Amino acid sequence: MSDNNKTCENASEVQIAYAKLLDVSVKITFVVMLVLFAVYMAGIIKPSIPLNEMPSYWKLPLGEYLQATGSNAGWSWVSKLNKIDYLCFGTIAVLSSISILCYIRIIPLLAKKKDTAYVIIVVTEILVLLLAASGILTAGH
Repeated sequence: MSDNNKTCENASEVQIAYAKLLDVSVKITFVVMLVLFAVYMAGIIKPSIPLNEMPSYWKLPLGEYLQATGSNAGWSWVSKLNKIDYLCFGTIAVLSSISILCYIRIIPLLAKKKDTAYVIIVVTEILVLLLAASGILTAGH
């Protein structure tokens, strides 16, 4: 028996549920990212910034980049998902949100086991991640 099988045999139902959702979600998101990147590189959907101009903006500090490109910080990118560069960025946001989905997935399993402490920890973790993603708390602004 391989070491991987031994590890899976010792994993709880909650750990397996989390891992399975994480595995599937990351794979799907990665494929979508590859397809959208190919679309971006092929020029099929218009970007907000032409691909050949992008390198000139990479060296700029954030404030200068935002001003030069007419972009805004925060969640304003959501309104620009009709542009391929923002659509590609959106897949990164989805990828970074997968752990929240995995936490939501395991709440019913933890509740069924009456693991109240873990339910509280998981709900708190979800709330902290959502608060961090919201942009409500910003440093130095």
